[in-house]
Amino acid sequence: MPATSNVGVTMNLAESVLTALKDHGVRQLFGIPGDFALPFFKAAEQAAILPLYTLSHEPAVGFAADAAARALGAPSVAVVTYGAGALNMVNSIASAYAEKSPVVVISGAPGAREGRAGLLLHHQVKTLDSQFAIYDEITCDQARLDDLSRAPQQIARVLQSCIAHSRPVYLEVPRDLVFQPCERVVPLPPPELDAEAVGACVDEIMSRLERAQRPALMVGVEVRRFGLEGRVGELARRLHVPVVTSFMGRGLLARGDTPVVGTYMGLAGQPDITHLVEESDCLLLFGVIVSDTNFGVSERRITPRSAISARDGSVSMGWHKYHNVPLAALVDELNRRVAARQPRAEGIAADYPRGLQADDEPIAPTDISRAVNDLFARHGRMPLASDMGDCLFTALDIENTELVAPGYYATMGFGVPAGLGLQAAMGQRPIVLVGDGAFQMTGWELGNCRRYGWDPIVIVFNNQSWEMLRVFQPESGFNNLDDWHFADLAVPLGGEGVRVTTRRELGEALERAYQRTGCFQLIEVMLPKGAVSATLARFVAGLKKTH
Repeated sequence: MPATSNVGVTMNLAESVLTALKDHGVRQLFGIPGDFALPFFKAAEQAAILPLYTLSHEPAVGFAADAAARALGAPSVAVVTYGAGALNMVNSIASAYAEKSPVVVISGAPGAREGRAGLLLHHQVKTLDSQFAIYDEITCDQARLDDLSRAPQQIARVLQSCIAHSRPVYLEVPRDLVFQPCERVVPLPPPELDAEAVGACVDEIMSRLERAQRPALMVGVEVRRFGLEGRVGELARRLHVPVVTSFMGRGLLARGDTPVVGTYMGLAGQPDITHLVEESDCLLLFGVIVSDTNFGVSERRITPRSAISARDGSVSMGWHKYHNVPLAALVDELNRRVAARQPRAEGIAADYPRGLQADDEPIAPTDISRAVNDLFARHGRMPLASDMGDCLFTALDIENTELVAPGYYATMGFGVPAGLGLQAAMGQRPIVLVGDGAFQMTGWELGNCRRYGWDPIVIVFNNQSWEMLRVFQPESGFNNLDDWHFADLAVPLGGEGVRVTTRRELGEALERAYQRTGCFQLIEVMLPKGAVSATLARFVAGLKKTH
């Protein structure tokens, strides 16, 4: 990233941080104020360098920032206070770290004189450094901005790490330094590239592609995180290879015209996609996290040694590993070398359920995917935010579109605040899929929509149960939940709600929700206990078979 022309310009510390964030691609801040963070919030509000959205609970702040970062392929920011605020957000940032989402955590902190007073401070855990040590475990770089002469260099280093590794970072801002003079941050140049390593790696990949009879490409989260969807799409068109997404990469390549045949789910997925991937003799894994959610239900175990795996800045194939080969450099060099080829065989057409029956039968999860696909056919695709549970497996049956979901870390409560983060970042109205258990955790964040003009369509899967857990352990009564009548709570929170029990009601409610803009729409879908999507049932069966 080139340095700005305003080198040496003096501003206060908060302005230096906020300007650097904007220079590094940040478009918004999410946060909750607290006493140690009040000066930074005041400075952010006064400077108006970036828009600031406040929510109601710190986990939601982290989820919203995570979703915005995923959607934009650029860092987003979560601002909280020391101790009670930052520690509340640990789970959200751990999820972002696991799923490679570039979230910048900014925490207010006690001033230097407070730390020397000899008194234990409120919000302090063990020592004043305990919070810093905790965030060291769930971020890829950290800095305490307690030395104004060093702060610009520290900020530049930490933000470069966030972008280079696409993972969370942590900045701690003492509250008594927020308005003190500080030099403007000069962005660091990108790390040097080892062109010889990239060239040798591409030589071997080209050789393998030439010999391959059944090549295939699987795209994962790093393709979006590093802004490579257009370039990867171009490579797929040049190679004429079938393209699938990993489970975590669902929603990739939805913006362009690259045909994606589906999502690889092993034993839980479509057999033709499973066979396409597992029988490939040259499987390109671009940015795919090698995890149990992506590969735990493989019919035939896929190992990095039987494929070409490009992730975390290196490429592995067979017994060879090439270091310092970023995914962007790899894709660019392949695009430079690969001439357009003829298709090798007829592709597999993506097949999504459509045609919701407008009758008085009870609703099943697949009916929800049918209803959404029908809506997309009438009005065009919308971005999706999904929580963990059967709502995420149902999302796999929805036409490929922008999707954010906690597919690997699998934390509950992501869906609603992620939907708010999506709309703040993209300016587009999203659909949110969330189970009743997860809605109990963070659904109340919908009360913030009225202040910012957000109007998501929220579909609550209400089976009065932690149904995904029941699938694994059906004998346990603690999986039962009470009926909270979520639709009745919509109006007090500033939206509109309806409860539906039949397929006819579902279709009518979804169309009505689409037509009514300006406030959030909540559709509470009553599902019979035990009703799960076919994909979830296959996923659980596959896990049991492979464990």
